[in-house]
Amino acid sequence: VQLQASGGGLVQPGGSLRLSCAASGRTFSNNAMGWFRQAPGKEREFVTAISWNGGRTYYADSVKGRFTISRDNAKNTVYLQMDTVKSEDTAVYYCAASRYAVTSREGFNYWGQGTLVTVSS
Repeated sequence: VQLQASGGGLVQPGGSLRLSCAASGRTFSNNAMGWFRQAPGKEREFVTAISWNGGRTYYADSVKGRFTISRDNAKNTVYLQMDTVKSEDTAVYYCAASRYAVTSREGFNYWGQGTLVTVSS
């Protein structure tokens, strides 16, 4: 079972970036999926989560209105659209799968390897 995050890179403040997380080895169509991030010298923090069918989404206050999570169960992939990025969004972003179908922050027990996002001019 593998969660492969991609799409990270260097982006200027105010710019946009889209991260993808492709699952392989099993389907996660019945599981909530989420994105977390860890900035240098800080603990990993919750960013956003989406329920198994996309019907519910949850966002940290720091990204609400700027980031959008979505999923395509046919492709076993979850996305994170990052708009109006700020320097404080710089971090390694991890995708994760929860053992629950609907959750904001609980039960995430499968983790991807992370992709680095750097916001800088």
